[in-house]
This record gives sequence, structure tokens and C-alpha cells, in this order.
Amino acid sequence: MFLSKLYRYPVKSGRAQCLQASPVGLLGLEGDRRWMLVEEENGRFLTQRAWPQLGQLEAVESRGALLLRAPGQVPLNVVAPAEDAPLRGVTLWRDTLRVPDAGDEVAGWLSGWLGKPVRLVYCPQQRARYLPNGYGTDRDRAAFPDGFPLLLIGQGSLDELDRRIGRPMDMLRFRPNLVVQGAEAFAEDGWKRIRIGTVEFRVLKPSVRCIFTTIDPATGERSPEREPMTTLRTFREKEGDILFGQNLAADGSGHLEVGMKVQVL
Repeated sequence: MFLSKLYRYPVKSGRAQCLQASPVGLLGLEGDRRWMLVEEENGRFLTQRAWPQLGQLEAVESRGALLLRAPGQVPLNVVAPAEDAPLRGVTLWRDTLRVPDAGDEVAGWLSGWLGKPVRLVYCPQQRARYLPNGYGTDRDRAAFPDGFPLLLIGQGSLDELDRRIGRPMDMLRFRPNLVVQGAEAFAEDGWKRIRIGTVEFRVLKPSVRCIFTTIDPATGERSPEREPMTTLRTFREKEGDILFGQNLAADGSGHLEVGMKVQVL
């Protein structure tokens, strides 16, 4: 088995960035989901579930700074907020936290593009969230993913789903960080610990999927047949949840590169 793809999402719900290599540590892949759009009025987070055009927001992250691109917009450089930047209260599912606001210029840029007053916020490591109750350790943290620092999917699992649907689904519908090739379909369901390169990972829980997966990442359009959820429901539903992929946390830090061997411990 080997690591066949690496993806990060600099802005939560924004376009994926395909990587050849990446540092990995406490918060997952370096620069992954450290930025997030929130409603200006109440700090509630925005995602493609309600705003599918966010999938067309491209963010290239480098050393804590972003280059943002969106249809019809002039590209904009955004610098990570300083340590003394104003804090904004935000809500991400059941979590409430205070994080630095990225400023008025980018807020205006994004608000004009979306047609809604929004702010862009940033998560420095010292303000990262704990994981959901009952998972991970007291040390584990996450920035702005839904709950966990890393998501792994086996290529064999997607291949089996494609076979059942009768046409290929883009892996990016499922927003993984790590794609592993060479394992049987859904082999990852049985893993507890794995090693990639020199870094060990704990497999924490299956990923519960939602309507997000029915959005085509290339076009932002929803599937009229509600695929892949319609097919997943026929064989991947457990106690009302539809499961696809596994959430992970890294033990320590290190370097990942496409092609690295994946070992089940």
C-alpha cells in the first residue's frame, strides 16, 4: 500500500490544493483549514452545504499567507493576522471560540463576491479546538475541519462505490487529506494505527457523510440523483449515519510525500 494523493484545503469549504509533499503534525497537514468564512453578523461558519460557490474559491497557502482567487474577482493576497489582531467570536458546529479576524480588505472582497456580509478568520495553533468528546487525547487539536485533523480514504473504497453507482465519482467530493492505494475496498474500516513514512497515525472514527458529497467539486452543481449518498445509503449506513473514510490524528510530526509506503500497525 502507498500514499497516492495528498490534499489540503487552506480555506474551509474552498477548493482543494493537490500536494506532492507536506509537513504533518498536531493540526494535520501544514496549512490545512486554518482559514474560515463566517457570517459578519453572528460569526456562524459558512460551507458549501449552503454556499456551493465556495468550491470555486481558490486559496494557495504559503508560510501562513494566502493568495485568493475567485470567479470575477481580482486576486488578493492575505497575510495571516498578527498576534495582537482583533479577535472575533465564531461558531463551528457546537464549538465556540475566539480567533483573529483577517481584516476589512479581504472581508470586503469576499462579501462582494458572495453577495453576503462575511469575515475571514484564522486559527493559530494556540487557539485550535479540542476534538469531539470521547475521541483522541487531551493533546489532540484541530483548526477548522468539521471535527478531526485528518481524513483518509482508500482508493479501493471509491472504486467499489463507483462500480455500484455505475460511473466515476471525483474523490474530492469527499474532501480527503490522504488517499491510500493498494488496499481492498473499505480495508481502512479495520485499521487502528498506521505508519506513513516515519509518522504514526491513530484511526479515531469513521467519517459521517452528508449532502456536501452531492456537490460536483468542478462545477458546484448538486447531483439530481443525490449521488453518491443514494448509493452509499444502500450499503454504508449504520445507525442512521452514512460512513465513508476514516478520521485520523498524527502522533508527533514529520513529512509526508506521495508514493510513501503505508503500513498497518
